[in-house]
Amino acid sequence: MQQSKTDQHQLSSRASTTGRKQRAGTSFTGGYGTKTGSSDLLFLEGQLPTEDGTVPSAQSAAEQMQHALSNLETALEEQGRTLDDVLKVTVYLTDLEQYDAVNEVYREAFGEQLPARSVVGVSELLGGASVQIDAVAAIE
Repeated sequence: MQQSKTDQHQLSSRASTTGRKQRAGTSFTGGYGTKTGSSDLLFLEGQLPTEDGTVPSAQSAAEQMQHALSNLETALEEQGRTLDDVLKVTVYLTDLEQYDAVNEVYREAFGEQLPARSVVGVSELLGGASVQIDAVAAIE
């Protein structure tokens, strides 16, 4: 199905470039939103298991999950929040066979009050990571 020039213009004119940035300290680029509007929610996306600006791709998915959660905790602390404020998590895994190992790390980090969660199998993540986390936290 071919799009009309009007449809193509509408799609291209809706694209936002102000929310795209280079991730500090990494050698790869991704589109990460910087604006979520006026809300009592905090959106933290693209939490990769980076250490000193690189992804330790030789580590297991469970070890990478620990690093990604540590990076999530740091991002939350910068906003005056903790893991207790997290309402929803999306975990992206390149190998769903690693689900049990990653799930164990997740349970240890969040304890008894587990936030809602989705796990999505993906073919590849930035920097060769095995795990990436998105989270939504309350800021009330």
